[in-house]
Amino acid sequence: MPSKVSCLYLLTVVCWASALWYLSVSRPSTSYVGQVNIPIRKTLKVNKNSTFSNIRTRSVNPHDFGYLINEDKKCESEPPFLVILISTTHKEFDARQAIRETWGDESTFQDVRVVTLFLLGRSTDVVLNQMVEQESQIFHDIIVEDFIDSYHNLTLKTLMGMRWVATFCSKAQYVLKTDSDIFVNMENLIFSLLKPTTKPRRRYFTGYVINGGPIRDMRSKWYMPRDLYPESKYPPFCSGTGYVFSADVAELIYKTSLHTRLLHLEDVYVGVCLRKLGIHPFQNSGFNHWKMAYSLCRYRRVVTVHQISPEEMHRIWNDMTSKKHLKC
Repeated sequence: MPSKVSCLYLLTVVCWASALWYLSVSRPSTSYVGQVNIPIRKTLKVNKNSTFSNIRTRSVNPHDFGYLINEDKKCESEPPFLVILISTTHKEFDARQAIRETWGDESTFQDVRVVTLFLLGRSTDVVLNQMVEQESQIFHDIIVEDFIDSYHNLTLKTLMGMRWVATFCSKAQYVLKTDSDIFVNMENLIFSLLKPTTKPRRRYFTGYVINGGPIRDMRSKWYMPRDLYPESKYPPFCSGTGYVFSADVAELIYKTSLHTRLLHLEDVYVGVCLRKLGIHPFQNSGFNHWKMAYSLCRYRRVVTVHQISPEEMHRIWNDMTSKKHLKC
């Protein structure tokens, strides 16, 4: 870790360690239980009409949540080649730190600028909000909007990321949206797939493409009510575990979402917006939405792997970076 934040980092570790007893006990669910007053640093509230002035005034899904924590200066000095948006939850500090120290390290590639951001809603737990606020003040890589952070609000979290890119980082070339339990082979992503020396693509979207239909079994995690989505088939969509798109698509999806009925299945919803836009996602076998047993040669061929713990993240990263000289 850079020396300039080492002391602050140690302070954060102590803070988190002292709260382990708090995190280890059962907490209330993330369903709304009333207004929560949390001490937050004030950020500039964006007038969405000033940025998206050509949007029709009446909106089905206005997404009018204010920023509780924002990093609006992240892209001011130099537009990044790649923005990484990582969906996370308040208790996943270890996962965020593992990503910061491995594949999400913004300083890994000297000639390619990368911006890494963690996306959060608001917790109903005051202490967790305060801890994330402290973490943000140290690392400056967290964005929080004023909606309840829950599984059923994952779509809002992704739209928050789309809105942020369109508002504060529109000159970026590409965006990766992924989750905090994903390992990303950054060399494959940047140099094999996106290729910084080539002309940037437009209206581009790729990942692990799924062609399926709604599950009507109410016991399923992916249950979709017929009245919410009456069609028998979903449009092609990329698994939410990881997908990449050209930065112009962020604004297109955000604008489209304002007039598209919200679905709680985030990846399906993005697919619905893409269908409206006439953008067809490209299949890429390098994106894996399942867990793969580690082997150096196998992981050299992938872009993403799912269900990777913070400990595995460090082990895989250290092995791959220290054995670049070995051939498969």
